[in-house]
Amino acid sequence: MSTTFDVINPANEKVFSTLEEADVAQTDLVIAKAAKAFQTWRDVTPGDRANLLRRFSSLVTSHREELAQIEINNSGHTRGNALWEADNVANVLNYYAGAPERLYGKQIPVGGGIDITFKEPIGVVGIIVPWNFPMPIAGWGFAAALASGNTVVLKPAELTPLTAIRLAEIALEAGIPEGVFNVIVGKGSVVGNRFVTNPTVRKISFTGSTAVGKSIMAGCADQVKRVTLELGGKSANVIFADSDVDLAAASAPGAVFDNSGQDCCARSRILVQESIFDRFMAGFEKGVKEFRVEDPNLDSSQMGPLISKKQLETVQSFLGDQDDQVAFTGSAPVGPGYWMPPTVLLPKSVNARTWRKEIFGPVVSVLTFKDEAEAIELANASQYGLSGSIWTNNMGRAIRVSRAIESGNLSVNSHSSVRFWTPFGGFKQSGLGRALGPDALDAYTETKNVFFSA
Repeated sequence: MSTTFDVINPANEKVFSTLEEADVAQTDLVIAKAAKAFQTWRDVTPGDRANLLRRFSSLVTSHREELAQIEINNSGHTRGNALWEADNVANVLNYYAGAPERLYGKQIPVGGGIDITFKEPIGVVGIIVPWNFPMPIAGWGFAAALASGNTVVLKPAELTPLTAIRLAEIALEAGIPEGVFNVIVGKGSVVGNRFVTNPTVRKISFTGSTAVGKSIMAGCADQVKRVTLELGGKSANVIFADSDVDLAAASAPGAVFDNSGQDCCARSRILVQESIFDRFMAGFEKGVKEFRVEDPNLDSSQMGPLISKKQLETVQSFLGDQDDQVAFTGSAPVGPGYWMPPTVLLPKSVNARTWRKEIFGPVVSVLTFKDEAEAIELANASQYGLSGSIWTNNMGRAIRVSRAIESGNLSVNSHSSVRFWTPFGGFKQSGLGRALGPDALDAYTETKNVFFSA
């Protein structure tokens, strides 16, 4: 007997769709289908595979409004974000359409013959996608995997499955053969776990919490299954006195409250040099109070609701600790929907729970530092190392601090973290491996070495 679940619009709490959950047997059937398709997909000529991915990209572009509206309704993303996310899927597909014809090996000088390396596809790749950015993160995984000659089984988050389902339909319209790109909806404990335990799945790409990522990594160890992990973050936004303080303050709200703070790259720890603290906070408060939290369908909306009632309650549970003082808050709608105003905290010390833990909501903490050494020490005092920003007009300092901060992705005088043509991933417990850019292809291929005796 099949089990169904409702998909809720987080902006109004109304049921948006009802879907069936897959069980283990259904998951195994989809995996077997992908394994069968791999036998022919891996042999599609590089040029033909590239053309199919370009056609897929073009069709995603033609459906951008439709995909964006699905994401607005399903995830509560603002219209501006949702359109960017649809475009990002198309751009990532187009970028990796160039990969099949460029999966170069090497000819290595040896004695007595010729030595050549090949980039071989791994096989069936299981991709497990989170609910915070369901459309682009899916694309970051399946585009590189398909370009490398693998087939894909993708499990979207239960809260946000609808764009993944639609993308799989668009892939078929583009001519991607049946069984090459598969989407299966279900619980992580059922479908996701079966990706880990089924030996036909040769690689897992997981984006989500550090706790779940650790359990997946442990499960993959039994089969020495390849794994890429993009996990949590508690990124620092470090602002030096020699920076453009007004610009740093004006840009800080978007760096943490974009997507309602539900972003592993959110700059949720702000470090401000003591001498400019009052000036920064004045500009930051102005920006927070002007930050538009409203119906995500509006072009003017800068922040929508949180994804679910459970997530709202989790984020709210961090507030009210004796170790924090609320500096100021923004505004949010009242009534139906999982709304919460942007909130700025002043923790009493680095031991405050809100300073150490990933909250994954519209909450940011601010501390001061004395000098460069203390700024680096505070920025690195975290189990995470995913992203971050450094604000300074001293190029020497920018180089020193960016080299010293333990993070996979840093921006100087900006808050950019992700470009599809550059690598993305974390240090420490923020992950393992890299997505995007040319580096991602290494995560979806095996290097084979062949020696030909002369």
